[in-house]
Amino acid sequence: MSDPNGRKRALDVLASASAKALAGKWDLFPDKPEFVSLRGPETGMVMVRGMAGGGGAAFNMGEATVSRASVRIASGEVGHGYCLGRDLDKARVIAVIDALYKRDSARIEAEFIAPLAAARFEGDARRRAETAATKVDFFTMVRGDD
Repeated sequence: MSDPNGRKRALDVLASASAKALAGKWDLFPDKPEFVSLRGPETGMVMVRGMAGGGGAAFNMGEATVSRASVRIASGEVGHGYCLGRDLDKARVIAVIDALYKRDSARIEAEFIAPLAAARFEGDARRRAETAATKVDFFTMVRGDD
């Protein structure tokens, strides 16, 4: 069985990857397994919770659309996929990759998780650089005693 923290990280990377990037990796994957759907894919809503000041009292911020799917691949592993939005194909692909991760975590890490995590890191770094370029420093000058 795979490391649960590794699986949690893998599902995080898969869910936050763009649908285009994930589909591109999946299309190139040569060993797509046969699978049966156990649940969905289907779309629903979840309540998003926030915290005042980042650590204060929790409050209901609003609802978000989520897609989910559960599958069983031919070798018997069950996988689950969740993602924000209404992309049912993405949820199904995440579920199949999750099941494959349970069977061979090293291969899935190398072929899916590491490249998608690197792309996410590069995108975040690019956005940080673009944001830093627009930074404005404000200051106040004191013009004497009144």
